[in-house]
Formats: sequence, C-alpha cells, structure tokens
Amino acid sequence: MTGRVPAPARRSLLYAAAAGITAAFTAAPHASAAPNPAPGLPRAGTPWTASWATAQTAPTADDPLASAGLTDGLCTTRLRLSAGGQVRLRYAHAFGAAQVLVGPVSADGRPVTFGGRPQAWLAAGASLTSDPVEGLRVPDGSLLTVETRLPGPTGPLSFHRNTHAWHTVDGVRTRSVFLLTGVETTGARGPVLAVLGDSIAEGSGTPDDADLRWPDQLARRLSGSAVANLGISGNRLLLDSDRFGPSAQARFDRDVLSLPGLRTVLVHLGVNDLHHLPVERDPARMVAAYRQLALRARSAGLRVVGATITPFEGWTRWTPEADAVRREVNEAVRTGRVFDAVADFDAALRDPDRPSRLLPAYDSGDGLHPGTKGHTAIAAAVDPRHLR
Repeated sequence: MTGRVPAPARRSLLYAAAAGITAAFTAAPHASAAPNPAPGLPRAGTPWTASWATAQTAPTADDPLASAGLTDGLCTTRLRLSAGGQVRLRYAHAFGAAQVLVGPVSADGRPVTFGGRPQAWLAAGASLTSDPVEGLRVPDGSLLTVETRLPGPTGPLSFHRNTHAWHTVDGVRTRSVFLLTGVETTGARGPVLAVLGDSIAEGSGTPDDADLRWPDQLARRLSGSAVANLGISGNRLLLDSDRFGPSAQARFDRDVLSLPGLRTVLVHLGVNDLHHLPVERDPARMVAAYRQLALRARSAGLRVVGATITPFEGWTRWTPEADAVRREVNEAVRTGRVFDAVADFDAALRDPDRPSRLLPAYDSGDGLHPGTKGHTAIAAAVDPRHLR
C-alpha cells in the first residue's frame, strides 16, 4: 500500500471543495453533536432532538405541484415546535431521482447555512442537515417560519402531502411541505418521542392551523418533551401504496431510526390494513409485523410503545369481519407482550354501549377519525411513565 489516494477519489474531493458541497449523513440514535470550532455552534456533546418532523411520500399524478417541481421557487413553511433551544434544519429527498440545490434558507428571518455556506446540494435519496442557526434560540412550543429557496429546476419533489397547517409556495397556499423534514433543537428536558402513525396521528379530524393533533397535545402536556409526528394519511402496517407511501415496516429505518436523540417510538397503525384494498384478514400477520417493529426499535436501543387500533364502525368500508380482526389484534397487543408498554387508544375512544364505534362525542363525523375531543382523549391515554 502506498497511501496514495486513487485518482477518481482525488477528483471527487477536488470537486466537492470547489463547489462548497457538504455531505450530510443521517445521525444514529443517541448520537450527539460532533465537536466543531466554528462560531455559533453548540458545545461538543450537546444533544440534538427532533422538535418537529414529518414523513415523506413520492408525488403522484394527483399532486401536480410536487410532480412538476419548482424553478426559483420559494417555500414558506410555518411549524409548531415541541422542545425549544438552539435550532437546525433537516431536509430530505427520499424519493428523488436527482440532486436538488437548496438555499438560500432563513429561519425566523435569520440566515441558515450549510457548512458555512448559504446553499448546499441535497442528493437524491439522502438527507441534508444545516448548521445551527446563529443567534436563534426558541422557547418550547414556538411557531417557527422557515423560508426555503429552491433555484431548480428541481424535478419531482419528495414531500408530505397534508400537515393540517397552511404554508405557501410562491405565494400559493398549500398544506404540503416540500423537502423539509425536520427541525432539531437542543432544549429537550422530557421524553423524546417519535409517533409512527397514519391519518389519526397526522391530524385528520382536527382543524387546520390549530395544533390540536394528539401528538401536539401530548407535547404540550409533557413539558420540555420533543415529539416527532411521523403520521402519513392512509399508511399501512403491511403493504406499500403509491399514494400513501411505503408501509410502516418499509419506512421504519428511514423515518424513525434516523432521528437524533430519540428515546421512544409509539406505534399506532393498523386500521388502514383492515379496510383498504386488499384488506388484511389475518390478525397473526399484523401481530407479527408489530413484533418486527418492536425488535428493530429495541435493537436500536429504543423503548417501544404500542397503541391499540381504535373503533371505526360508521366508516364507509367498515365490516363486522374487519372489526373482529381489530379486536383480536388489540387483544394480542394488550396481553401478548409485543411491546414494552401499551397505550390503549381503543379503550379511551370506544363507545361503551357499542364498542365497535367511537364514542359520539369523540367522532369527527366520519366514524374513523376522532375529532378534537377525541385527539385530547388519545393524548391523555399515553402514560408519561411509558415514555421514559
């Protein structure tokens, strides 16, 4: 061995230096910030946690803005954080086919840099983490405004379709968030939790811009907690969907295990497997999938809490057969030692006089999605002792 760097590698290094490109690698759970002498950075060893997060899907033909992409586009995103502290941003292009130039970016009017530069390339299928935003410290529960310029042309953009909050792209209102997947902070003092869920976690049944989704309410209930909401409407436990994204099993590593500082994951999925075609009629398959998620979480040093599937009689695709599978799966979750702890959302929301449906006061009106009072009941059903 001569110690000489091969020519292709030398060319890559020279190109990166000339273009000012910084590669951002996904941090492993429990990882802390690396020492860095640059001004404005937190001290070495300061933990970063996901104060706000969202999970991405690929655009479809029904998502014209994300499918077409942007040229010199400006995305303005308003986010409700959980834990406060110093701030850095995270972008991802999980379903991208080409790299995208990101920047300039600002957070509450302050410039955001990447390796000290105002722009950086986000590689297809990769993530990109900013420097800590100099001079910006936020309290718990802050509303943060992020402006992201995408010079483009970007091509199709990975995105989250509906955050149940309003944002703008080139001045046009949208509920979608493009490329931005996380805001990380340093001030978590309580539980650090990711919610792997479907439309109920995402916020269906609650009003837009109200921050009344049950993960939001849980974060306010647990002072200093960091709660990452990874709910995707229509998402399933077992099967992928072009519109509703990879299954929970397929996206677990990217969406959950990539989060810095994570301590606990709460799994609340399964109802879509019972009514989306093709429907799942084997409760053992669903329980086996839960076990695999729990195993992967524990292997990463995480505590894993499982939630029971809530009733949905009254929904257009409800059947007695589907409810029988739901009850059998819930019984296994409660008694089968699948998870480290159980959040019994079924017991919290069901009508005691008709357990196959939601309590009418908790129903948003469609039989499946809880309304605001139902989301409050879900947040109250999570035992804080199970999250530590």
